[in-house]
Amino acid sequence: MPKETPTFTIRSEDFEPAYMELFRTGELYRRSREAIKLLQNCKVCPRDCEVNRLENEMALCKTGRQAIVSSAFPHFGEEDCLRGTKGSGTIFFSMCNLKCVFCQNYDISQEGEGVEVTPERLALTMVDLQKQGCHNINFVTPEHVVPQILEALPLAVQLGLRIPLVYNTGAYDSMDSMRLMDGVVDIYMPDFKYWDTGLSKKYLIAKDYPDAAKQVIKEMHRQGGDLVFDENGLAKRGVLVRHLVMPDAVEDARYIMRYLTQEISPHTYINIMSQYRSTGKVSTKKYPEINRKVTDEEVGATVAVAQKEGLYRFDTRESMFKTFREQ
Repeated sequence: MPKETPTFTIRSEDFEPAYMELFRTGELYRRSREAIKLLQNCKVCPRDCEVNRLENEMALCKTGRQAIVSSAFPHFGEEDCLRGTKGSGTIFFSMCNLKCVFCQNYDISQEGEGVEVTPERLALTMVDLQKQGCHNINFVTPEHVVPQILEALPLAVQLGLRIPLVYNTGAYDSMDSMRLMDGVVDIYMPDFKYWDTGLSKKYLIAKDYPDAAKQVIKEMHRQGGDLVFDENGLAKRGVLVRHLVMPDAVEDARYIMRYLTQEISPHTYINIMSQYRSTGKVSTKKYPEINRKVTDEEVGATVAVAQKEGLYRFDTRESMFKTFREQ
């Protein structure tokens, strides 16, 4: 039997988003100026493309001076502690610095569906989601647009933004970005995809992904700590890790779960996701080994591995999790 989940609670009336203190001191604006300078010789993510995005030069992420937004809306498909009753205010950024061959949002992440937005437009989008009652602002795929987010944030605060920020990432982030986001982000939500460099090279087109993910997740936890909730069960601060179960990758997941327990925290809150399907570039010709759904056995085995390695705080929407907790 897994250990009883401890209560990490902050009263909603006592909570203030992390970025408010930086805003009051002027540090948030200073960070935004520093971040924009990084676009001149871009090393915003581990790709280190070194193009001048201030002049709209583009490389792998195909994003220049302005961020590209695909959509923004109250999302009710996120984790329970994020969506609550009124949804998580998701802003989906187009393009991605990972090139996962199986991406379920391929039209957004790699084909660039969306429109360029000014800092003013992005700030208004955040505030509009807050007005709709969203519990947080959820930046999806922000790795390559950290400067643009920081540029818009002081404007959003001036317009009344007061809800937590969620940094929803594939964990292929740079330490420069993590440094700039220190004291800005309330909830980090990285997805730890693969541990093996060979699998990362083949399926993510990023051999160095595991090392980058390990480094940034450790930094995210240093900044935010274990996930804490308010009295309504809404996440307010900390780290929530996602792991998408992949075909024939339970052993790879074992190393990820062990790392989270031993190097991050045994209290790490984790969502083991079972929705993998054959999308993106996956085909019987190029990637036949992952051209199938994951099985119930693979999902269950991954949950069991996580528990065996010492993790016990799971997202509880999947009946599979309940089954394994009761064993």
